[in-house]
Amino acid sequence: MLLNKKIVVVMPAYNAALTLQRTLAEIPSDIVDEIVLVDDCSTDKTLEVANELGLKHVIPHEKNRGYGGNQKTCYQYALNLGADIIILLHPDYQYTPKLITAMASVIAYDVYPVVFASRILGNGALHGGMPIYKYYANRFLTFFQNICFSQKLSEYHTGYRAYSKQVLESIEFKKCGDNFIFDNQIIAQLFNKKVLIGELTCPTNYFAEASSINFRRSLIYGIGCVGVSIRYLLHEYRILSYHLLK
Repeated sequence: MLLNKKIVVVMPAYNAALTLQRTLAEIPSDIVDEIVLVDDCSTDKTLEVANELGLKHVIPHEKNRGYGGNQKTCYQYALNLGADIIILLHPDYQYTPKLITAMASVIAYDVYPVVFASRILGNGALHGGMPIYKYYANRFLTFFQNICFSQKLSEYHTGYRAYSKQVLESIEFKKCGDNFIFDNQIIAQLFNKKVLIGELTCPTNYFAEASSINFRRSLIYGIGCVGVSIRYLLHEYRILSYHLLK
């Protein structure tokens, strides 16, 4: 715990057998109360490794529900455990677990109710091996989305996030999609509720075992992000209602 707040780390897993142990080894056990791993029908030995490592909360999906569907299970399970602070951490070791204490502290001390670990602040993305096309696509999309959302985030596409219980309970995250666009849809819900988001700079690691979507899926994701941003803008100006924001 931190300031008597229960901290739960949730890990949406898919084929993370080769990186799970390394990720778990760096999670700060002095403040993290529970670790939840949701396996989305991995085809490798993720479940076996998780059980061998002694994880207490391992939830297997009976069928693949997608990245967003996995997060829905993660968040609901964490809330059911009585979490005060929920931290989303990928088990592929692309993001360092060493930032958990800092992210949790920002929320525990009531600085911000949501914290994103940004790969773009500083030089973490390119130094960590992010492909050039992904870096510039990230920058372009973030610039466009900041205009639509009237915000100044450095990155909308990080998968390393921390939420207060109150924030997750205030939005209808289960209405969001089950694919990768979930991350952007939940941001739209946060800004619709006037939730402030803090950011911390985060190094990143791109390597063979780390998960990464291919160019085609990246393109589909990017188009989806543009769609979410435009629909948010139209909703804000009361031109066209967006069902996620009702």
